[in-house]
Amino acid sequence: MKKTKTPVITKNAYQNFSTLLKEIKTRIQQAQTRAVLSVNSELIRLYWDVGRTIDQRQKNEGWGSHVIPKLAKELSGELAELKGFSSANLNRMVAFYRAYPEMNPILSQAVIKLEKNQTATLFCSIPWGHHILLLNKIKEKAIRFWYMEQTLKNGWSRNILTIMIQNESHLRKGKAVTNFQRLLPSPESDLVQQELKDPYVFDFLTLQETFHERELEVGLLKHLEQFLLELGQGFAFVGRQYYVKINDNEFYLDLLFYHLELRRFIVVELKKGRFKPEYAGKMNFYLSLIDDSLKKPTDNTTIGLILCQEKDQIMAEYTLRGVDRPIGVSEYELTRALPKDLKSSLPTVEEIESELGESIAAEAAKPKTKKSNKKVVRAKKKTNKKTARKK
Repeated sequence: MKKTKTPVITKNAYQNFSTLLKEIKTRIQQAQTRAVLSVNSELIRLYWDVGRTIDQRQKNEGWGSHVIPKLAKELSGELAELKGFSSANLNRMVAFYRAYPEMNPILSQAVIKLEKNQTATLFCSIPWGHHILLLNKIKEKAIRFWYMEQTLKNGWSRNILTIMIQNESHLRKGKAVTNFQRLLPSPESDLVQQELKDPYVFDFLTLQETFHERELEVGLLKHLEQFLLELGQGFAFVGRQYYVKINDNEFYLDLLFYHLELRRFIVVELKKGRFKPEYAGKMNFYLSLIDDSLKKPTDNTTIGLILCQEKDQIMAEYTLRGVDRPIGVSEYELTRALPKDLKSSLPTVEEIESELGESIAAEAAKPKTKKSNKKVVRAKKKTNKKTARKK
């Protein structure tokens, strides 16, 4: 019998196989994602429709809120395997419909205008738990839809969405002072602008006010996951104190990132205190170094981000007029600033200590309690009994 030769897998064949495997895996993952989104969309449509049905019956037939517990009880009795239709969740469905009565995700896509269809698609792609969180935390519908878009774009979990709402991300996105409009073509300038915030909130750090810039760098990298989350989707960390040499001169960049969506390097310089015009000159120089040493032909122009504790808006705008590289200036906060009216109503440390001191002094000056007096009376009775026995 002839021996069957084992086929030799060449390097090219192996690479082709790897490409095929990767392609099939990608298609499977995409199909799984579509399946999950499809199930979620049906669930959101169902909950909206149930909320609409209950709301209309309550209005047309004069039913009060008592109908919801009864409905939940009957549903759980007749459809024991059915979950998600408790009294609390039925109330949420009604609130959900009342918050978005115009959405009507039940209609077929063929009869919905393109713009409305896109909104309906976004609406149905957000998980139910996210919808409830947005209803509970945000009153304005437009702001809710902003968070829906960001959730879908960035893949935020409910916990991350909670953090983003608490940190008021919608007020900070795209607010950095920049010269992007002048130096970058449109619409690229708008896209890059939207990736920068002002201020950045680093409330996950525990630094005292006497900290040094180097301590801030180390602290951010110790909490790299939270730092990248605050920076936003697409930032990939390249290095800290990134070394660049030109002739016999050595330079160290505070932080270097690469943005996967914008396809460009981003240099971040951390500064303690107020913004100074000379920071922009130094950043301008660093951007030239990175463009010459790291930037590939397929990469876009490197941008810089100067993070200060305080930025003078006018000073920053005037400074950036005179530089020829795209730079943004933002503030950072180690704790989220309280609103002024709330801040002024809170007691100072001295007031708290004074109040505690007065309370302790008042407690010490109080006469003995009734409980203590009862003990004295009991002791006297025992003494009298002993005296009577002796007699």
